[in-house]
Amino acid sequence: MLQVGLIVVGAPLLTGLMRQVRARMEGRSGAGIGQPWRDLRKLMRKKPLAPDGTGPVFRTGPLVQVSTTLMAAAAIPFVSVHTGLGGAADLIAVVALLTLGTATLALAGLDTGTAFGGMGASREMTITALAEPTVLMATFALSTRVGSTNLPAIVDAGLKDAGRVVSPVSVLAAFALAAVVLAEAGRLPVDNPSTHLELTMVHEAMVLEYSGPDLALVELAASMRLAVLLGLWSALFLPWGTATATGALPVAGATGLFVLKVGVLGAGLAAAEVFMAKLRLFRVPELLAGSFLLAVLAVSASFFL
Repeated sequence: MLQVGLIVVGAPLLTGLMRQVRARMEGRSGAGIGQPWRDLRKLMRKKPLAPDGTGPVFRTGPLVQVSTTLMAAAAIPFVSVHTGLGGAADLIAVVALLTLGTATLALAGLDTGTAFGGMGASREMTITALAEPTVLMATFALSTRVGSTNLPAIVDAGLKDAGRVVSPVSVLAAFALAAVVLAEAGRLPVDNPSTHLELTMVHEAMVLEYSGPDLALVELAASMRLAVLLGLWSALFLPWGTATATGALPVAGATGLFVLKVGVLGAGLAAAEVFMAKLRLFRVPELLAGSFLLAVLAVSASFFL
């Protein structure tokens, strides 16, 4: 419950922090870290509208994406290795939950029957199909020496043996998953979340027809997805500070360290985006193919080193 609450409350603040960092680096004052929450509050007060001809897929898409992201947030050991889910906290299951949310939103974009919705859905599923093999290969590399794809087991092994985290296997897998995080979260250089130019839109093209509370759920799900992916990366490759006990003091300290790690990763990503340009859509497979190659090398290193 603590992890889910952190993601729900903190994800919009993380988005606001990243926007503020980027604004400062571009010479602007920025709207403040709390602006995403103010936007969500404004959208929740508006009346939802749905295009003619849309069905239940369009109406339930935001709810499915929010719920799957929350389930993933409950499974990943952000704060403590004792998530309470036992064997259900599996890395492959978490990836499947996030993919389910992506596929549902893509179907919702197709359900509108608009050219933008179809274009965005096609691009999103293309990127997802290219990113999934990298996630699976990196998962195999991390789970080989642990003997399990259970996330708490992988994180606990890294806490007990720091050599696992700084090994060539983990370094290769970290770079591979970093590229996947950028692709799955819709960040530069794969996608630009702040643009509405039709030639470059991916995620925004699927959600153009949403309004009011539905759009608020879509925006909240996007922020939570970014926070979950950054939290997953930090849990796997920066596990230090994760609580191994369930006492109040260890959990409180781990909570503060988790917020710090994700905040630093988000601020660093926002600062790097200032100097990035969006890749052409036909260049994105090259980036993801490179990350897949790194994941394959990580698997090979896990057997030979």
